[in-house]
Amino acid sequence: MNTEQGSTNLPRILVIDDEAAIQRFLKTALDTADFSVHQAADAHSGLAAAVAVRPDLILLDLGLPDLDGIEVIRRIREWSQVPIIVLSVREREDDKVKALDTGADDYLTKPFGVAELLARVKVALRRSLQQAPEPVFQVGELVVDLPHRVVTVRGEQVALTPTEYDLLRMLVVHAGKVLTHSQILKQIWGTAYLEQPHVLRVNISNLRRKIELDPSRPRFIITEPGVGYRLKSPD
Repeated sequence: MNTEQGSTNLPRILVIDDEAAIQRFLKTALDTADFSVHQAADAHSGLAAAVAVRPDLILLDLGLPDLDGIEVIRRIREWSQVPIIVLSVREREDDKVKALDTGADDYLTKPFGVAELLARVKVALRRSLQQAPEPVFQVGELVVDLPHRVVTVRGEQVALTPTEYDLLRMLVVHAGKVLTHSQILKQIWGTAYLEQPHVLRVNISNLRRKIELDPSRPRFIITEPGVGYRLKSPD
């Protein structure tokens, strides 16, 4: 385990990855962006570092030599809600879904660019600092007034069904985070609907028709193919 103690005021990022080249790449990118980088090359030293360092965010590879990354997520979630972004060469949709359902906040498939990585890191950190969603959420022309349950697009109020509003509210509360189909179905409709993803697709389609300028090219509700949906986070 390699930790750096000199930059205690900077956000602490713990990188758990056994590839030396990836470790070097991430350290350079994160150092340049003014993060304090801590590194671990296997699951057990990564779990120990998570306790010792108390990072503000964890970047986690799934293919570790001693434990699968999914198990690492599960163990961390037993005691901490620190944001976890998975970095993995695994491209299968079920791997992404399993990681997110276990408790990961986001998932990036290797290789990825520095700009995308930093954007995801900043969104996850900003979201973790918010104890509750902002009373009024705005991204572009979309405004959601949570206390008054009012949704406007380009200044015009939009009429949503109760289910559509609950769905949008869930996306707002987790803006920037990928929500899996099962997570949404369970919270909005209950466990009886976990095997009925068409219910979610229909409601997302209806919601997009009401809030998107061009529903066929959505700018607010982003599809993560085979995984779920993510509401664009405010810049």
